[in-house]
Amino acid sequence: MQRLTLRFAACVVALAIAAPVCAAPRARRVQRGTAAPPAVQQQLPELPPGDQPITARQIQLWFEAFTVMQAQDALQLSEAQYGRFVTRLKALQEARRNHLATHQKIINDLRKLTNPQTGNNDEALITERLKALRDEDERAGTDLRKAYDGVDETLDLRQQARFRIFEDRMEQQKLELLMRARQNARNPARGRGR
Repeated sequence: MQRLTLRFAACVVALAIAAPVCAAPRARRVQRGTAAPPAVQQQLPELPPGDQPITARQIQLWFEAFTVMQAQDALQLSEAQYGRFVTRLKALQEARRNHLATHQKIINDLRKLTNPQTGNNDEALITERLKALRDEDERAGTDLRKAYDGVDETLDLRQQARFRIFEDRMEQQKLELLMRARQNARNPARGRGR
């Protein structure tokens, strides 16, 4: 079963990276042939029309939905815990996603401002963006602590520890899948160049 779910994740990431277009219908089935829980289905992004590429946000949402599906088994959540846990986990994922988007926007602003060829070297503006970055990082720390506290409220002590291990494992899997998908995307390109 673990190989099957790892293959599912690998397919999602590989498809999104290696193929610019995905016209196949999205699978709405999870382990053991059951339908995805409504909380997970609501989180899944719609596929773009057949001629449009899959966005990075859609990939992230798919992986987050995959994480939610894996969490129930990994943490051995009871039915009573599951609904509250999913709600809190989605809040944590959203807080993380929002921070990363804001952080990246500020970094892009700083990149433009300090570009040797096109930057304007406006020190006041650079100072303001650096302060905005510090403020965002502090706000993210507070928001993420609150979100983790919310998740922890739904779990017993053993599950809290397993959740930290689970998150670390999922992050490693995501990085491995991305590296494998990029490698697979390069290999056909090398073959065409010969």
